[in-house]
Amino acid sequence: MKIGIVSDVHCNQAGLLRALEILGDADELICLGDSIYEYRFSNEVVQILRDRGVRTILGNHEEGFLGPHGVRARQADGIDPTLLQWLAARPQRLELHLTGKKLLVVHSTPWEPRGAYVYPHSSLLARFGDADANIVLYGHTHHQLVRRIGTVLVVNPGSAGEARDSSNGRQLSCAMLDTLTEEVFVTNFPDVRN
Repeated sequence: MKIGIVSDVHCNQAGLLRALEILGDADELICLGDSIYEYRFSNEVVQILRDRGVRTILGNHEEGFLGPHGVRARQADGIDPTLLQWLAARPQRLELHLTGKKLLVVHSTPWEPRGAYVYPHSSLLARFGDADANIVLYGHTHHQLVRRIGTVLVVNPGSAGEARDSSNGRQLSCAMLDTLTEEVFVTNFPDVRN
């Protein structure tokens, strides 16, 4: 089964559409959170995720927007209430069983408290090897990573919305995971803005 993975879209509709075009033959699509940006909501991005059936989790930007500090932001003119309701109903993490493999889908870390930025060079990366899963998908850092830690395959697709990774020339990126072979293909593409 081919899983198309995006993360950290940050209201960038053009970046999301380009990533979905690249991931066109995926059997499933997953968004690892931060589809919105701080206290800005994007009807267009959320509608694409909803209408395409993308399995979407909440990131720290959604948690801020949907939490007590986001009350005024949620009352902004133009926010589609049905899209806001759809986004608010997304989980903080997913556990999926696909082709005999257990996938853990998180925004930042599999452990609590979550929220740490675990970059490719971080010693915290070793803790992903303790996850009760065959594969862990995470985002948050905007830095792509494909690494096996013990028996766990750890994948970060980078960002489809806001390029911050100097190791790929500050390009946007997305990833395709074959759950059967556990091969991962990360695709970089130019940073596009709406």
